[in-house]
Amino acid sequence: MQQKDRFELHLDEMIVKIQSCQEDKELKSCSDCEFYLKCELRADYVKSVYNSMSKGDTGGFEF
Repeated sequence: MQQKDRFELHLDEMIVKIQSCQEDKELKSCSDCEFYLKCELRADYVKSVYNSMSKGDTGGFEF
C-alpha cells in the first residue's frame, strides 16, 4: 500500500470538513447550500482536490 503524501492527507481532512458541514446543514451537496458560491470551505476543498491531483505544481492541468 502506497503512503499518502501531504496533498492527499490535506484532501482527506477537507473531505471530512465538507461532509461535516453538509451534515450540519442537512444537505447532500454543497450546490444545495445558499452560500455555495461564496463559501471559503468549499473553495479550500476545491483547491485541495486540485493540489492532490497536481501535487502542488502550478500551471495547466488536463483531466
